[in-house]
Amino acid sequence: MPDWLLINEIYLSVQGESTYAGMPCVFIRLATCNLRCSYCDTAYAFTEGRQQSPAEVQAQVERLAEPFGPPVGGWRWPLVELTGGEPLLQPSVLPLMHSLCNAGFTVLLETSGALDIALVDARVHRIMDLKCPSSGEVHRNRWQNLEHLKATDEIKFVIGTVEDYAWAKQTLQEHRLAAVCPVLFSWVSPLEPHQRDASLKPVPPGHHPLSRRELVERIIADALPVRFQLQMHKFIWPPGQRGV
Repeated sequence: MPDWLLINEIYLSVQGESTYAGMPCVFIRLATCNLRCSYCDTAYAFTEGRQQSPAEVQAQVERLAEPFGPPVGGWRWPLVELTGGEPLLQPSVLPLMHSLCNAGFTVLLETSGALDIALVDARVHRIMDLKCPSSGEVHRNRWQNLEHLKATDEIKFVIGTVEDYAWAKQTLQEHRLAAVCPVLFSWVSPLEPHQRDASLKPVPPGHHPLSRRELVERIIADALPVRFQLQMHKFIWPPGQRGV
């Protein structure tokens, strides 16, 4: 196992998604990804990164967390999230997450759902995608991962089209996902022109875009037991801004 990680960026911001939305969070963005989802807004992480040891990464997290002081109300602030890219492509991320948990942090992992999540420390809150058809990567879903999910994990569907919604609704019901853990229906924010990397998959033919209002109205009309979410940070800062 290599003793280094390829890191794109580390920064302190506010958690913009998941059931933890709105809470201060240190983001560790790892470089490289094995998918090319049509709506990816962090394509810069595919190739941009620098080598750092897990100890160096944790030291940077500790420096960013220092102003928050000791735990408050049972929490050590801020949260720490590992995202990408795809963090699980790098084996050294596993001991890093273990070490961060040992240090008392609440650790979140954003993962595509295309790789095995079984080896992730049980204390980590895994936020796992199930890729919808408009991503162009629906065939990469690793369905065996559903067996490993716990009540402290979350499942995220990123929904941009009517066809995505129908697929997500069917998958939710077929696998009784709401009984497993919180389920997120996340609306696809349109990409800025400079974010649209040439390597991204196209949206398949025959798809019909779905607005955020239409998505909410369908969730309510169908009485789905899910949490609608927007990417909060894109309403605070410019949608294409890095490090937020």
